Formats: sequence, C-alpha cells, structure tokens
Amino acid sequence: MTKSVRTLILIWLGWSIAILAFQGIVNARYQPNRPDRALMWTPNETARNSQNGKDFLLEPFMNHQVSWDSEFYVGIAVGGYDDPRITTTTLKDGSTLPLSYAFFPFYPFTISLLAAPLGLLGLNPIAAASLGGVLASLFGTLGAMLALYDITRHELGDEGGIRVAYYMLVFPSGFFLAQVYTEGVFLGLALGSIAFAYRKQFFWAALLAALATLTKAVGLLLLVPLFLAWLDAAEWRTLLTRLGESFSAVVRQHYGLIFLILPVLAFLFWHFTLGEKAVIVEHEHFGRGLFNWGGMAWGLDYLIGSFREGSNPQMTTYYALEVASILLALTASVFTFRRYPGLPLFGLLAFTLAVTGSAPQSIIRYVLTVPAVFILLARLGRSAAFDRTWTLLSVLLLAMQATLFTFDMWVA
Repeated sequence: MTKSVRTLILIWLGWSIAILAFQGIVNARYQPNRPDRALMWTPNETARNSQNGKDFLLEPFMNHQVSWDSEFYVGIAVGGYDDPRITTTTLKDGSTLPLSYAFFPFYPFTISLLAAPLGLLGLNPIAAASLGGVLASLFGTLGAMLALYDITRHELGDEGGIRVAYYMLVFPSGFFLAQVYTEGVFLGLALGSIAFAYRKQFFWAALLAALATLTKAVGLLLLVPLFLAWLDAAEWRTLLTRLGESFSAVVRQHYGLIFLILPVLAFLFWHFTLGEKAVIVEHEHFGRGLFNWGGMAWGLDYLIGSFREGSNPQMTTYYALEVASILLALTASVFTFRRYPGLPLFGLLAFTLAVTGSAPQSIIRYVLTVPAVFILLARLGRSAAFDRTWTLLSVLLLAMQATLFTFDMWVA
C-alpha cells in the first residue's frame, strides 16, 4: 500500500466519522422551523409528522442517515419490492403499486448482504438494513476516491489526485455519500469501471459497469467511456485503414470489446424483470420520463418565476444552488474533455438524462456523477488561495445541506 493510498483511506475514515458525528450533534443542538418551503410541494412533506406511517424511516437507529428515497432502499432490502409497509401510489386505472419499483436492485441487494451479519448483533431488520446501507455507501465512496486518484494522478501528481478525491467528499452534496442513498455505491462502481478501462482491464471495467447499471439506469452510459478506451487500445486509426483482412485479427487481439455486452445484459435483465412497473411508477407518480421536455419547460418557467418574484428566500436559495451546479458541470466538462474525453462525456450524458427527465430538482446531487467537476476544482486547487477559499465555502454549504437532510427537509 502506497503512502498516497494510506492517506486517502485516512481522509475517508476521518470524513466518515465527521459526517456521521455532525448529523448527531446538529440534531441534539438544533431544531428547524418547519415546514421546508424550498419547492411548491415540500411543505406537505416536511411537517413535524410527515414521516408518520413510513416504517422504514422511523427506526431510531441510524435515523439521521435515512430520509426520502432511503425508505425504498431499506424496504426492498428488508422485505422485497412488494413489502406492504412500503409507500404505494394509486395508478390511473385505480390499482396500487409500491413506489419501490422505481428503484434499481443492486444497492438494496448490497444492503441485505451487509445487514445479514449485523442482525447477529441484536439489531432489528430495519436497523440492520439502515446500518448496512450506510456501510455500503461508505465503502463505495472509498472505491470512488481510489478510482479518481488512479485516473488523475498521472496529470496532477499524487497530491493532486488526493485533492480530486477530497473535493468530491466536501462538495456541497457530498454528504449523500454517507447516507442510505445510491450515490456512494454508484460512484464507486462507475469510477472504478472507468479506472479499469483506462488500465485496459476490460473485463473488470465491464463487470463494474454492469453492476452500476443495476444500481442506476445511467450506469448503461458507461459504455461510452469504455468503448472509447477500447478504441484507444485497439488503435482505431489502424482499424480504419486496414478494415479488411486485419480487422478480425485486431478485434481478437483486443477482445475487451466483447465484454462490453455485460452492461447491456444487466440493463436487459432489469428491463424484463422490473422495468415495466418501474416506468409506470416513474411516469404516473414521479412525473419522470426520458427527455420529458414538457415537465422540464414548466419547471424552468417556475424556476425563473421564483427568481423574478423573490418572495420565497428558501426557494430562491435552493434554485440558485441548482443553477450554479448546472453551470459548474458544463464548465468542468468543457475544460476536462481534451485530457479525459470519456469521463466528461459519461458525466454530461448521465447529468443530461437526469436533468431533462422532469422539472429541475435534485441537480446538485446529480452533479456528483460528473467527476469532471472535481478534476477542474483540483486543477484550480493548485492555488493555495483557491484551495482554502473553495474548501471553506464548500464545507459550509455541505454542513447546511447535511443539516437539512438530518431533519428530513428537502435538499436534493
């Protein structure tokens, strides 16, 4: 183990303890003024008793780390997709369907694996699953840190590679990486896949991409950086000029292309087992869909109106962070494209699908899937003045966001 890897592990450990401890401390010291008025629908969901009836969010153990979507990850891990305690939605035809079907299976599966031995410690199933979810997120985050370091140290050096990983942790929405949410596991799988692809280890790259696809639908977009990495390994200029007799020989030599079918198979597995119900829930309850331009246009109009009126500072602040996240993601992708073409392409595609799926919200969380952001920040962080200033600003926003999440207020 190199000194830099040990440093990353120690930073990860310290950050994990700090985030979890902070959430406990802020809950003991502070109580918010409810409800949250960040969006038009949040007042109804953030009153003092809004969690009543949501069994998977009421377990006291690790309660600060579960909120919103955590219900479904814990619920699936404990009782499967059709557990009667999971919140349901009424469809247009009058039937009901658990909202859990909108969520992919690998993260809950990981939670259930980790929760099994934790139950031997005397924890009830929900408590064990909550702790298992946090552990899965934390270990996924460590994997993401190591992958980012491995990808960027050739450009930025050991210190710069560590800085990239650190900026990911202290990003304003970085606290999600320690909660019962998919971000930590997904980033660990996605960035690990890209790191293996850059090393030309295509089987492991494709395997992690397949697992990432079973964690979030956008994992399928990892085919883009993996294919670009394969083209680089296969020396595509030679392929184009010798397309006839030597093409099959070159493909056999660079058989990594065959492994790229694994993410496709993973997506098809989800599609034919859970996909139909997932699409129904996403469309009829959450109002999400592929390139939902109508919902996006309505949301943008509402966003602009909130700035114009300025009568709700909570909403204005929320949307200001969302807009800043969009600008940062676009800028970072442009300035990192030349050095890491596959990385910003994946991030931008994943970000675009998320942002255009409905009215804009949760954008600051989706930005975590745009690693170009942390690379650009790390480049700027060579300046001590920028490093200190950005770290201070980012940690202050991180603390605010983590506090809101701790009290089940809306963040992203």
